[in-house]
Amino acid sequence: MVPYTGIMASISQQTKPISPRQAARRRSPVDSLLDVELFRALADPTRLELLRCLLKCRRACSVSEVAECCDVDFSVVARHLGTLARAGVLESRKEGRTVWYSARYDTLAERFQGLADTLAGLSPDGSCCDGVCCDGGR
Repeated sequence: MVPYTGIMASISQQTKPISPRQAARRRSPVDSLLDVELFRALADPTRLELLRCLLKCRRACSVSEVAECCDVDFSVVARHLGTLARAGVLESRKEGRTVWYSARYDTLAERFQGLADTLAGLSPDGSCCDGVCCDGGR
């Protein structure tokens, strides 16, 4: 006969599902990983097109070079690249009057991998508060 005491104890320790209001008050790594600035920067189709261009170039490009990959005015491209840089997606370096932008591959990979890992660890039944993915409801 197999003892069920261990299984029953773990079932009885599960946290009941919580309300959205309670969930909003809890601290979790997902709070910082779902960064508003990052997603706002990536939400614009033109910025995504510019980012794709820079990712595929695999080198630093000037604003005028990046502007060649889409049908957008130079000043608009410069503004979009600045937004991506402030969100931590791009690195910028100024040499004289030329600003060079390059993708921050490691930073992007870390941010998205961290988000993916955190999302994978969240339990769909609301019982994530085991000390691993949130702070116990504080």
